[in-house]
Amino acid sequence: MPQLLTRKAALSDLPTLLRFEQGVITAERPFDSDIKPDPVHYYDIEELINASHIELVVAEVDGELIGCGYARIEKSRHFLRHPLHAYLGFMYVDPAHRGKGVNKKIIEALKQWALSRNIKELRLDVYEGNLPAVQAYEKAGFSKQLINMRMDI
Repeated sequence: MPQLLTRKAALSDLPTLLRFEQGVITAERPFDSDIKPDPVHYYDIEELINASHIELVVAEVDGELIGCGYARIEKSRHFLRHPLHAYLGFMYVDPAHRGKGVNKKIIEALKQWALSRNIKELRLDVYEGNLPAVQAYEKAGFSKQLINMRMDI
């Protein structure tokens, strides 16, 4: 059985990461009518790779990239216990590899990176209607905390 590895993303991964970004957008578009029509980008992927306060991790099997995610150190709200937290984003697993623990392995790598920087809390956003993603994050140890609400005016 091929071994699943995680590593820090490199600029040479950019073409695949751009494809993964479009996969994220495609998956989220049904949950958010405010996403602009294509072409659209969520991330400055080169910044995610190069910034010192961000760790972009890729998952690979036999040299093929199959998933990614980042942790970005952010200031927490002034009234919270932790002055800083790691915000997770760009969480993506190629559809052919979903349900195999790839997301969990990416989260574990990001968790270890955050802990190495003395960060004690992970946060992320997920669309409430994206039940497979919600379930995957709950399986990885996350719990629902806050519902973000909006209205057109």
